[in-house]
Amino acid sequence: MKDEKDTAKEVHEETEIIEEVEDDKLDKKKEKKKSEKQKLTEEIETLKLENLRLNEKSLRAIADAENFKKRMLTERDNEKKYSNQYLIEELLPALDQLKLIVNLEVEDPNLKNYLIGFKMISDQIFNILEKDGLKQIITKDQKFDPKYHYATEKQSDKSKEEHIILVTTQTGYMYKERIIRPAMVIVNEWSDENGNNK
Repeated sequence: MKDEKDTAKEVHEETEIIEEVEDDKLDKKKEKKKSEKQKLTEEIETLKLENLRLNEKSLRAIADAENFKKRMLTERDNEKKYSNQYLIEELLPALDQLKLIVNLEVEDPNLKNYLIGFKMISDQIFNILEKDGLKQIITKDQKFDPKYHYATEKQSDKSKEEHIILVTTQTGYMYKERIIRPAMVIVNEWSDENGNNK
């Protein structure tokens, strides 16, 4: 009987050991599944973040491409719009000389007739350039504006308003919206400080 009790006890102990081993195995499997699940969850989160980063990067690249396209279109439009600017800038000094010559007062009737013909040619050239967008900067009775005028001298004339342009020494021009040459002017500037003109 002792043997049966011992055997039953041993069987019972073995069964408990087997159950413990199986419980350990189940616990390990559960832990393994948990750790695998946790790893997969972490990997999914990492992939989501990477996806967001790449999506943001691609949106930035698309926006940069759109901005570049707009900038290139604007530059191309400006190139077309101002394509004649270089030629006009190069012609202005010669046209200024022509304008000075045709406005000379001469007494010789033959020379006067030539000058009338040259004045007509000069006027035609300026009309063509004006149709293309050349505009003379107006200075007569205008206040000095450093955006459009370049002061070469200051004079004092108390009979006229301060900062009024007195004389234009060189005509200024705009081509469409751009200033291609500011007007060279003499400006009226005076002051009554301490009774002295400055």
